[in-house]
Amino acid sequence: MRNLEELKREAFLAEDEELYELIKAVNKTLHRQRIIQRINNLKIEGGLIHLPPEGIAIIVGDLHGDLESLVSILKESRFIKRVNKEKIFIVFLGDYGDRGENSIEVYYIILTLKSVYRENVILLRGNHEGPKDLGVSPHDLPYFLRKRYGEKWERIYVNLRELFDFLPYSIIVKDKYLMLHGGLPEDISSIHDLSYAYQNHPVKKDLEEILWNDPAEIEGSYPSPRGAGKIFGKDITMKILNKLNVKTLIRSHQPCDGILINHEGKVLTLFSRKGPPYYNSCAAYLEIDLSEEAKSAYQLAKKACKF
Repeated sequence: MRNLEELKREAFLAEDEELYELIKAVNKTLHRQRIIQRINNLKIEGGLIHLPPEGIAIIVGDLHGDLESLVSILKESRFIKRVNKEKIFIVFLGDYGDRGENSIEVYYIILTLKSVYRENVILLRGNHEGPKDLGVSPHDLPYFLRKRYGEKWERIYVNLRELFDFLPYSIIVKDKYLMLHGGLPEDISSIHDLSYAYQNHPVKKDLEEILWNDPAEIEGSYPSPRGAGKIFGKDITMKILNKLNVKTLIRSHQPCDGILINHEGKVLTLFSRKGPPYYNSCAAYLEIDLSEEAKSAYQLAKKACKF
């Protein structure tokens, strides 16, 4: 694997055919992994990955085309240097493009990492990688592709949209953590419902809620002002986490100064994008030891790496 500076330089110079083939290769890998229900030693159940309670997890929130934050996280965490020496995973919680002029470069780097370290790099689906019927605004990724690649942009975009449909959208660390992009689907009754939410979309709203929901200090739920998903309260968090037998939800989706805690420490929001259009004063990523006892959002927040 080339070093980070070389990878960054390649991202700016990548020709349309190179990016197309990279997306195609990762797409094929994700498709195969879902069929065989494995990523090497990791079990996959539909859109759910079972992460073993051992090793280190580096967790990254929304990036939205923020190349400098991505590079900073990779440098500070030393993921590329550590990955061949220790049991380590890097988990991206979704929303890689849109709202940032370096969306193409961000995709190039994370997809290259995934192509090299298939088991160690986990790319979750965010609402900006959601189904076509759940459109986002602004969705300027096509603009950046067209600006850079001219008439060849469309086949790259079509290939990316296919890749979105094969991205997993949730992770469970047994008895400890649930990781996803948005929030908890309030009507699920089991892990099976979570795992196969994509198959039931759009008849059921589970996938939409996984990608779009936000927590608030309320009871119950109400429709989200985002136009999709819901705002969910502490009672729903307690109910769903108990059903899934996990202690803490780790999610992104919601702009904040790096971290945000909800529902008496049951929900941690992680946001890794800095600057406009959010103008947050700082961003953050998280590094946790999966073998340790499950921690609350308050405890995890103390471990967050702010920048």
